[in-house]
Amino acid sequence: MTTRPSKIVCVGRSYADHARELGNAVPDRPVLFMKPPSALTSLADGIAWNSALGSCHYECELSLRIDCPLKGETDPVKALDAIGAVTLGLDLTLRDQQDELKKKGQPWERCKAYDGSCILSGWVAVDDVVSDWNDVHYTLHVNDELRQKGDTSHLIFDIGSLLADISQVFSLEAGDVVMTGTPAGVAALQSGEQLKMTLKGKTQDYVWTTFVK
Repeated sequence: MTTRPSKIVCVGRSYADHARELGNAVPDRPVLFMKPPSALTSLADGIAWNSALGSCHYECELSLRIDCPLKGETDPVKALDAIGAVTLGLDLTLRDQQDELKKKGQPWERCKAYDGSCILSGWVAVDDVVSDWNDVHYTLHVNDELRQKGDTSHLIFDIGSLLADISQVFSLEAGDVVMTGTPAGVAALQSGEQLKMTLKGKTQDYVWTTFVK
């Protein structure tokens, strides 16, 4: 499926260790925000931003492609059936801008949903990766240094519960993307850095790379 998503739904602070590293409270319900399709850019295009806006942080996340419409689903197990494929994505964040917006109590779109703020890797069929949704693993290396280590067993809200909750607020359409949140280890990007994302599959690892311009 190559359908362009109507939206990209993102989950914030879904790993307790990441919430704590940024000095945020651990949420008691999923923190949701969205990126528009115009936020998408390709691995080949690399990462670029207006440096006058301050630092840009990487956030590597397990991302889900919705293949069946999902609306108002209350059963987390049934919600999982809507997922057709998985990949790793980068939720890029203009952190200095975000800090300013937080202080003013303003929305995050300027720092989270700008053009080029979302990079998705190649889609992989669920059956090639997932035996147990609470046992999916991935990593992010920057210049061959391990920076982030994702493990879905550490999510505050499991994948099925996340989708059920999202579907109460946003109708998910075929082709839509859900980014499930990032573990600890985020940091500012520097020009020339190489990023490698690795998703552990059942029989092989799936590896994608991109770079900072």
